[in-house]
Amino acid sequence: MTFDFSTNGQPLSVVAADACGVAAHRERVSRPGHDERDRPVEETTVEQTPDGAFRRQRNAFTVRFGSGPGQAPVQAGRYHILGALGCGWNRRQRIVIRLLGLWDAFTPEIVYGRDENGWKLTHTPGGVADLFGYERLNDFYRATTDHFSGRGTSPTVVDLSTGKVVTNNYHILSNDLETAWAPFHKEGAPDLYPQELRQEIDLLNQQIFDDVNNGTYKVNFATSQGAATAAYTIFKARLADYDFRLASRRYLFGDRITDSDVRLFQTLESFESTYRPGFVRTFNTDEIIHIWDYPNLFAYGRDLFQTPGFIDDEELYALGFTPDENGNYRAATWEENDGPTPQTVKDEHKALYERWLEPADRTHLSGSPLYSGPGGGGSFELWQFGAYDGFYRD
Repeated sequence: MTFDFSTNGQPLSVVAADACGVAAHRERVSRPGHDERDRPVEETTVEQTPDGAFRRQRNAFTVRFGSGPGQAPVQAGRYHILGALGCGWNRRQRIVIRLLGLWDAFTPEIVYGRDENGWKLTHTPGGVADLFGYERLNDFYRATTDHFSGRGTSPTVVDLSTGKVVTNNYHILSNDLETAWAPFHKEGAPDLYPQELRQEIDLLNQQIFDDVNNGTYKVNFATSQGAATAAYTIFKARLADYDFRLASRRYLFGDRITDSDVRLFQTLESFESTYRPGFVRTFNTDEIIHIWDYPNLFAYGRDLFQTPGFIDDEELYALGFTPDENGNYRAATWEENDGPTPQTVKDEHKALYERWLEPADRTHLSGSPLYSGPGGGGSFELWQFGAYDGFYRD
């Protein structure tokens, strides 16, 4: 399998590990109360709490798409979204773009190989690197504001008409694609963010992010064993909760795919090859859960995996499911691939991919969108994009 991953004529090294947080430059953490092992620099120095827990940096740019004051106008072809193939926050947008038929209107580009200078851009015809003469994603951040500090993140939306960053707020970008960009949706596109479920979807998405999506990083980027153990305990409990929820529902909200399914899937599809190896290293044991330990959840994941739009050939390769033209696979998240893939590893990758292709047998399920939480007690009524902000103030 061959992909056009090149920059300046050189092949890219698109390791899933470099996706949303594992910096190429690392340090050995040796502070009192913190375990000593190699950790990515920014995530375990800047993005830490005093007790050794990972606290992700906030997004620097949060402009919404729409026709209102201060919003970015919805114009097909005006924006490119730059992100890493191994990055779940970016894959989330790619899935939504594919499901809604927005690929030509809101074009994705690949970034790769983050180091102390940030993400590297790919040089492709019509791409942002050649259009603006930049080599790094951070160049767009610096062109947008003189006050930028931190690191450019995957994904980032760039305005081709100005060369400036519009947003890197992956939390709500997919919601804008599902609503503001509706005039460009393909015929028959699913309604991933139905009006009557939006408040409950918002609450569930918050839970999925905190405990599952970002929960994996809370384990692997913790600098204290206590913080890692707490995050892992919550992660397992949440998977058990969703496993029960999906026993009688084909999707999280019954018989329809929603934005929440996209967000949960982004972690399920990559857990075994991307995050679990880090868990093993964090706890120094292979007695770490597998996705298939939760049968309903894994069947649900396979159902989505086999649904057109949820994964493409580039992502299959980047996540280590399929080999390149030489039969070699991408390395697991926490290891660099510096040579031919051993046959034992090839067999493991092939077996993992085959497990994802096993029949899911979930078409008979429909189920109710009603569930015990979050928001099941009516608290979703308070979640209306800040509508209640200041409500209890004088």
